[in-house]
Amino acid sequence: MNQTLPSYTSGTSSTPLLGMTIGEMLDRTAARYPDTEALVCLHQDIRWTYKEFVAKVNEAARAFVAIGVRRGDRVGIWAPNRYEWTVTQFATAKVGAILVNINPAYGMHELEYAMNLAGISVLVTADRFKTSDYRKILYDLAPELKASRPGEPKAQRLAELRAVINLDTEEHAGMWSWAGFINLASEASQEDVNSVQGQLQFDDPINIQFTSGTTGNPKGATLTHHNILNNGFFVGESQRLSEKDRVVIPVPLYHCFGMVMGNLGCITHGSTMIYPGEGFDPKAVLQAVHQEKATALYGVPTMFIAELAEPEFESYDLSNLRTGIMAGSICPAEVMKKVNDKMHMKEVQIAYGMTETSPVSTQTSSLDPFEKQVTTVGRTQPHLETKIVDPGTGNVQPRGEIGELCTRGYSVMLKYWNDEEKNQEAIDTSGWMHTGDLATMDEDGYIQIVGRIKDMVIRGGENIYPKEVEEFLYTHPSIEEVQVTGIPDETYGEELIAWVKLRPDAEPVDAQGLMDFCKGKIAHFKIPRNYKFVDEFPMTVTGKIQKFKMREISIEEMGLK
Repeated sequence: MNQTLPSYTSGTSSTPLLGMTIGEMLDRTAARYPDTEALVCLHQDIRWTYKEFVAKVNEAARAFVAIGVRRGDRVGIWAPNRYEWTVTQFATAKVGAILVNINPAYGMHELEYAMNLAGISVLVTADRFKTSDYRKILYDLAPELKASRPGEPKAQRLAELRAVINLDTEEHAGMWSWAGFINLASEASQEDVNSVQGQLQFDDPINIQFTSGTTGNPKGATLTHHNILNNGFFVGESQRLSEKDRVVIPVPLYHCFGMVMGNLGCITHGSTMIYPGEGFDPKAVLQAVHQEKATALYGVPTMFIAELAEPEFESYDLSNLRTGIMAGSICPAEVMKKVNDKMHMKEVQIAYGMTETSPVSTQTSSLDPFEKQVTTVGRTQPHLETKIVDPGTGNVQPRGEIGELCTRGYSVMLKYWNDEEKNQEAIDTSGWMHTGDLATMDEDGYIQIVGRIKDMVIRGGENIYPKEVEEFLYTHPSIEEVQVTGIPDETYGEELIAWVKLRPDAEPVDAQGLMDFCKGKIAHFKIPRNYKFVDEFPMTVTGKIQKFKMREISIEEMGLK
């Protein structure tokens, strides 16, 4: 009897999981590659070898011990990409404090919520970033700071807070400057740090990352040394990273992409971490790749699109690029082809996952057929399991059938911090993390993401997956970027709207022209009837497009109910 395989795979590997803490891993790498460059922070003129980097990390770890930070304490970091972010990441890991990543775009309400949910006792903060005045926000939230000595605040609205470290060069009321904080390192010994580090366990929680919170308040995904160290390691293994690789990291460090796939991927292989700037700027990224002779580049698809569209693109030497990661959202095939050819990234890989899974669950390989590299998110990562289930029954779907993607294994978070109800919704009794993503698995185990359960559009009883329509529209020569979502419709229940960004130098095209382009090539019910031509899309700070906002804006502008 010819039976279809179930949509289940497990990632096998002869490479064992790392059974150590993040601090131990850094010490081993620094001992092995002392003279290899560890961190290059171009906008701050920082260039440290592994020997120098681990010394800076140990110094900050002593300072944290000196101000009373203990194993299990929560240390928040609210800053863009800077060397102090990375030093804090590894220093807190050495003393067993839980690093709480705070989105640089958060305002006062979100900051207050995050700090109180996690019980943050020490906050490391930038002074300002872009239009955000962090110092003013903090003084508005905790006016008591202005009359406090550094390390002694008593804030009514931030009950757990006992210290603020401001990354400005100047001293501010109630806060240590970074230099002032580092000076306190002399009050603790390296033996104190080593003693604490020696007691830590790799299953200890070490990081809290807030999920984007597109519905309700953000949730604090709690991750262990084991979760994120191994995930960074295996993402790097797939790219064949070594001490010879130089990785440009323009994605935000506060997100898993930057601090896990970027920083931890590098330190597990002795590779170099390169930051082009505090935030994303396509020109600065191309300059960093050119100047530093980078071999790898990370980014979400919108970043690669912006880099390819940079007017002086051809003037940069990208010939040293070999590999890199494209992740964060579904990647259009046309963009992938250009990254392969124009950016010399023949071995670029697609990685897929979520914060709650540390983040990567599936990844393409440079050995995969090109068609699989541009149409799928690869196969299940080593030491993990994947299954695709019917969202209604929970039963495993046959190969090729659409269902919800679920992940199990070392990468699944410990819990949502202080939210038992959401834990039970996300992780079932068998340990499977339910992603909320719709996917299919083919006969060879390759996984294709077809959308979010909540993004699926039901038009007149027909299920439409926006990604499929977007992929087709990307083949139009005038389109630089396109996003499709659903809006209410009296006749069909829902109808499609396409938000379109045209190439600056392209032939003009209107809504009718795009509908004519689709006719006869995709099913009639999949052809968007509505179009909005835009210069940009509503996005999160990590570069993920917010379809729910596109939907809200479209409904309001069109006067729909």
